[in-house]
Amino acid sequence: MARKQAKNNSTHFKTVVQADLPQGRNGKHKKIVTMIMGDLDRLTDGSALKVPLTGLAESKEKVRSALNRATRKAGRKVITASDPRFLYVWNQGTGG
Repeated sequence: MARKQAKNNSTHFKTVVQADLPQGRNGKHKKIVTMIMGDLDRLTDGSALKVPLTGLAESKEKVRSALNRATRKAGRKVITASDPRFLYVWNQGTGG
């Protein structure tokens, strides 16, 4: 009769208890995107937010991409534009 092989329970990576893990995704851009989304809620028709690029921790492109993901997830439509110093953001249908 053949001997049963011992079951190998070792893994290639360390393991942790799921309860000890952070819940939800708080990306690098969460703070600025949350601030912009909040300001968009209070934006009057015909106005745009003027976000200084010098105040961004990440590139304009990365913030714009993160904002795009957040607005799509929230079912919102916003428009962005930029120049060398500012990122402009406004709600679609208000001034654009």
